Amino acid sequence: MTERLLFISDLHLQDSRPDITAALLRFLERNTGKTDALYILGDLFEVWIGDDGQETLALRVAAALRAFSENGARIWLMHGNRDFLMGEDFARACGAELLADPSVIETSAGAIILSHGDALCVDDHDYQAFRQQVRNPQWQAAFLARGLSERRAFAEQARQQSKQATAGKSMGIMDVNQQAVLELLQEQQQSHLLHGHTHRPARHSIQLDTPINGSTEAMRLVLGDWDEKLWYAEIRDGEIALHEQALSA
Repeated sequence: MTERLLFISDLHLQDSRPDITAALLRFLERNTGKTDALYILGDLFEVWIGDDGQETLALRVAAALRAFSENGARIWLMHGNRDFLMGEDFARACGAELLADPSVIETSAGAIILSHGDALCVDDHDYQAFRQQVRNPQWQAAFLARGLSERRAFAEQARQQSKQATAGKSMGIMDVNQQAVLELLQEQQQSHLLHGHTHRPARHSIQLDTPINGSTEAMRLVLGDWDEKLWYAEIRDGEIALHEQALSA
């Protein structure tokens, strides 16, 4: 079979949106046995308070992903800004492996940098300070040592604060910073980047001042969030494409 890779992000699965969960289950069913690997690039869930806090939704999703993996696809899970506490226990339940952010993978379309994308939004100083705090292993260990009810309360408060903060910020501040993108490309010495987070699906061409592997052109592909539509990227026959579908399809 020709290599076929799928990439999704920003599903923000939650009990209040059963339509998105249903769309994911249909997506997995349609692609079962037809895919070499599925990369989930962050924010699979709207909130994650620890692997010990799994409820019905998480267990249902884990079972569906495991069935998908048992039919021949490797699954990779990357942390997002919502589910950064997702751990090895949940990954194993899904038949998946955790993927560092950023990571470079080799594909039939060439090498590609994979990232959730939030680390590139460096103009949002408040968020970056929060990100640095909650990605600290000591903070995470202390948080996970709390009881589930306390963690749920903290997560709900953080969600409300995030909504209020987002409402007062310009779209430009919350988008990736072009210089940060260029620095990542140069650091990794790769000219292709695929990420999510910003909810701005698009394919961007980038002109490089300093060539990478002899080329002055680069590409940034942005996945969309699953809300009114579902979005996924596909690599097949050496080509990469961005697709959208109705959630109900």
